[in-house]
Amino acid sequence: MDSFDTTHKRKMISWPVLALMDFVTVIGFDDIIYNFKNQGLATISEWIIMLALYVVPYEMMVGQLGSTFSDTTGGLTSWIRHTSGDKMGYFMAWAGWVCALPYLVDVANSTVVSFGWLFAGNNSYEDKMNNWTFALLTAVVFIIFIFFQHRFANSLQILSVIGGGAMFIITVLYIIMTFAYLGKGGHIETQPFNWRSIFPTFDTKFFTSLGLFIFAMDGAEFVAPYVTEMKNGARDFPKAMIMLAVMTGFLTVFGSFALGVFFNAHHLPDDLKMNGSYYAFEAMGKDFGLGKFFLYLFIVTQALYMIAQLAMLVDGMSREFLSDTAKKYLPKGLTKKDKNGLPIHGYWLTALLCSFIMFSSATLPNINSIFNQLLNLNGIIDPFTTSFIFWAFIKIREDQKKYPSSYVYIKNRRKALVMGWWCFLLTLVAAFGSIFQVDAPTGSAEYYQTIFLNVFESFVLLGLGLILPLIARWQRNHENAE
Repeated sequence: MDSFDTTHKRKMISWPVLALMDFVTVIGFDDIIYNFKNQGLATISEWIIMLALYVVPYEMMVGQLGSTFSDTTGGLTSWIRHTSGDKMGYFMAWAGWVCALPYLVDVANSTVVSFGWLFAGNNSYEDKMNNWTFALLTAVVFIIFIFFQHRFANSLQILSVIGGGAMFIITVLYIIMTFAYLGKGGHIETQPFNWRSIFPTFDTKFFTSLGLFIFAMDGAEFVAPYVTEMKNGARDFPKAMIMLAVMTGFLTVFGSFALGVFFNAHHLPDDLKMNGSYYAFEAMGKDFGLGKFFLYLFIVTQALYMIAQLAMLVDGMSREFLSDTAKKYLPKGLTKKDKNGLPIHGYWLTALLCSFIMFSSATLPNINSIFNQLLNLNGIIDPFTTSFIFWAFIKIREDQKKYPSSYVYIKNRRKALVMGWWCFLLTLVAAFGSIFQVDAPTGSAEYYQTIFLNVFESFVLLGLGLILPLIARWQRNHENAE
């Protein structure tokens, strides 16, 4: 049960609630779809490999870092600042915030898509909506969310519990119905469906899509800023990470298996990444003679989940960037908080930059191209930020006496460091490999335009991170001159 902090009169977060808050940032049905589109049935074994060698260690390392720095409010920013200094802390805050912006746009896009399906009942919304309308609606989603979050202080926890819980339940339902379908003699669309077909091929395609696997499964660190809002964060934060790892493992492996039953992995729709989740539940409804019942059940769940994800990411990112970053690097306006303690100007800057990304990408040929470009952009830049987690873990294990923790992942220091370096290097390899993960045909005009957008959008976003300290310095000099 959640309890109340009688000193600050605010609701304390229990570890199951924190796990659900984190779940909305880590894994969803769409994440399973994205990698199934890239790898087909082989994604089943690849999830298992990644879970064992990457995801579980990653989430347990986050657990130890959260326990070690349970009295800080900046999450990963605080971890880097305390282990590597103020300047590195700022660069981490800047990189983490900027690198998550394309994902925020992707989530807002998915929110628009979910409402498109809700009102049309199919994918016909694509024909009725041009690129600029799609971009405008995405921007409107941000504005509505910020207004809602600003007015209702406890909306984050409520949305996360409802959205995360609903998505977990409906994905489990999909898996259960898949086995029920097979039990009544249902036809498996992917043939052959055997051990050989799910065994991974470690080729170029595997390594270029590895970044999307990491992108699909990371995000556990976004709830770290809330460890100070737990009754006993040092003890309970690792429990949330364990619960998260179990949920992630179950859904990715069995969810991929279920997709192989209802989709032919060798002939997948071009728009599977954008509309695949809806196709999956629509097909299930037809196979069970229930029409569009499962489809609309998923549409409502997806809309709630995406709104919760938007709330969790914008709030968590803004806190991480602004809560424990050395103030000398930030303009004063960005650190302002509203009556609910929310960094409202950080929210608005986030919305502004996300709108820039969305309208820049709207120059691509169609909505599906926009969606895929933003998704693949995440697979490139997101792992770069994730690598900072492993760097922080390496630093605290190098000097264990300086960074005591009530929870320790891998008691043996040398083995812990080996695991930390393994995850750190694998993440960087995945980031560089994902540069070549592009859905457009190689050599086409769209292929080169996508590469240009990746470079252009990254240049503008990264450049802002260099400008903010200059603005802060100008403000200090101006005040001193007065």
